[in-house]
Amino acid sequence: MRNVSTPALILSVAMSGENNRRVTIFSPDEGIFFATLYGGPKSKLRSLVSPMNSGIIYLYRDEVKNQTKITDFDVKKYHLSFRENLFKSWAASFATEILIKTKCAGALKESWRILNGFLDGMDFSDENESRLGLVRFLWRYLALLGVKPNTATCCSCGTSLHTHTFSDDSLSDSYVFSHMENGFSCSDCAHYENSMDFVLSKTALTYLEAVTSLSPKDVRKLAVSGKTLNEMKQLAYFLIEQACGTKLKSLESGIGIL
Repeated sequence: MRNVSTPALILSVAMSGENNRRVTIFSPDEGIFFATLYGGPKSKLRSLVSPMNSGIIYLYRDEVKNQTKITDFDVKKYHLSFRENLFKSWAASFATEILIKTKCAGALKESWRILNGFLDGMDFSDENESRLGLVRFLWRYLALLGVKPNTATCCSCGTSLHTHTFSDDSLSDSYVFSHMENGFSCSDCAHYENSMDFVLSKTALTYLEAVTSLSPKDVRKLAVSGKTLNEMKQLAYFLIEQACGTKLKSLESGIGIL
């Protein structure tokens, strides 16, 4: 039996018995684990231990009974805007489901950094900026999983996909993502083979390369159209489900929101 504390993000809270709660927690030290929150409606911890709240959690562990009890939670971030915006709420659930399905990509601290950067960024952004932030989170997480497509060179001939200056004159250029090759083909090599291939504009491909090569601060300065965002979103959603190896409930339930 021992008392421990760790940085923590509350992923979900579910009923357990009449008054207790079963809490899913993500920690950069221990990964994703479960703990029990005891107490009825008058317990102050009930309001603190809420989904997407993060801070330092205090636990009492009974290793004989294999039980973990939450004794206190020092909340540092409440992410209050998630409760006021449907997209942000669904996007947060989407991101956390991905971490659970992929076991944090086997990289706890990096997953912690990427996820919290995304959640904190959404909290200070409007919905349109948050939608773009979700694409960036997915692209970075695909890199962490080791399955992010190469956006720098053609997967067929190896030539650079960014040899031309990015300008309005080049916006009509498009590239094909090959599911079989997990890469992009230049305009000379591109051919659309099946329904799991995607056509991306030069603007979309350039933005995804920027997410890979530029700092988060610099990428946030870049703006894209709704059409470009939709191209990147559809590809990122497809790739992340492929990486998870299953349909994601939050994505299926959130159709029309996400």
